[in-house]
Amino acid sequence: MRIFVIDDHPLMRETLVMLIRRLHGHASITELDQLTAIGPAVAQHGTPDFICLELKPPDMQSMSGVRELRQQFAGVPILVLSATPAQGYQELSLEAGVGAESSTEPEKLSKRQQQLLVLLDKGLSNRDIATELQISEHTVKVHLWRLFRRLNVKSRSQASHLARTQGLL
Repeated sequence: MRIFVIDDHPLMRETLVMLIRRLHGHASITELDQLTAIGPAVAQHGTPDFICLELKPPDMQSMSGVRELRQQFAGVPILVLSATPAQGYQELSLEAGVGAESSTEPEKLSKRQQQLLVLLDKGLSNRDIATELQISEHTVKVHLWRLFRRLNVKSRSQASHLARTQGLL
């Protein structure tokens, strides 16, 4: 995956690159400090698969740069970031073609998955959950594995935290 990170603040750019490398270790990341540098970067590195763009780079007038990117890279997802609150820019970004906000809410959970969340939140072990639900420990593990995938988490504590913050309990 080829990712372009465009931000004129070196510290912010380094932070974004570090985060992306952590999430996608094999990604090819091209760092740019200006939007106008994208042409030479494409010539050197190829067309990006994803673009991460500062809300208002110094060489961009309002949302014109986003519109240009959208025209030049029609099928490429663009993520627009800002370190400061910028009222009105969310709508302008969407109008410029950045794409709809993705939902952070997990899919609807089954009754069993909701039960598991409640028991996880109580701190019960797999054995205690199995006893409570009158199922085998293996079945508990399978249910937990599916629940974690559904919630996009990797641990019991992450699942419990997400359940609390998303009102799933």
